[in-house]
Amino acid sequence: MNKGELVDRLAARTGLSKKDAREALDVTIDIITEALTSGEEVLLTGFGKFEVRARKRSQRINPQTQKRITVPEKVVPAFKPGKNLKDLVGKKLKAVTERGVLKVEKA
Repeated sequence: MNKGELVDRLAARTGLSKKDAREALDVTIDIITEALTSGEEVLLTGFGKFEVRARKRSQRINPQTQKRITVPEKVVPAFKPGKNLKDLVGKKLKAVTERGVLKVEKA
């Protein structure tokens, strides 16, 4: 699902126009972004938590040159799903191996 499809579903479920649904989604994303960029967590009970995490400096290998490079420490956004979301996804979907490749299918 992309943003346009999400806006369509939001409009259909709430009775909002597509324009209003897009604006509501954009404002929600802006608020979450502002909170994360100021170091705050955003906890949506039952759904999950958006947070920022610090990553340590690390050594990697450039696959083109095979030379070691240092990736500096940085802060990245992260999402941790809540228990309700994990349980619901676990009930509706299952992992299956097909020709040695792990895939997701409906349960």
